[in-house]
Amino acid sequence: MKITSLQQCESGIVNMEGAAGASRQVPIGKADGAPNFSIRVFTLELGGHTPHHQHQSEHLNYILEGSGVAMEGDTPRPIQAGDFVLVKPHEKHQYRNTGDSPLVFMCMVPSQYE
Repeated sequence: MKITSLQQCESGIVNMEGAAGASRQVPIGKADGAPNFSIRVFTLELGGHTPHHQHQSEHLNYILEGSGVAMEGDTPRPIQAGDFVLVKPHEKHQYRNTGDSPLVFMCMVPSQYE
C-alpha cells in the first residue's frame, strides 16, 4: 500500500507540443507497482493549457481547484472545482485555464498510457 500527499510528489513541466504553462505530478503510477491505473495531477497556470489531442484510452478526470474549459473537439465546455469529466477513447480534447487562479485536475488513465 502507498499513502502519499500531492506535496510529496515531484512536479515536472509538460513537454508536449501544444502545451503551455502546464506541470504534472504522478502520486500513484507504474513506479509504485500500480498494475492497471495511474493517477496524474496536472496544474495549469493562468492562461495555460494542455495539447489539443486525442488518444486510444479513456481519461477519468476530477477538477480539484480553479476553473476553465474542457474542449470537446472544438466546443468549449466550462469546468470548475468539483466537476468530473470523462474523455472517451479517440475524443479530441484539451484543458484550458481561463480562470484567475491555477487550474488543478486529477487524471486517471490506464498505467500503460502513463
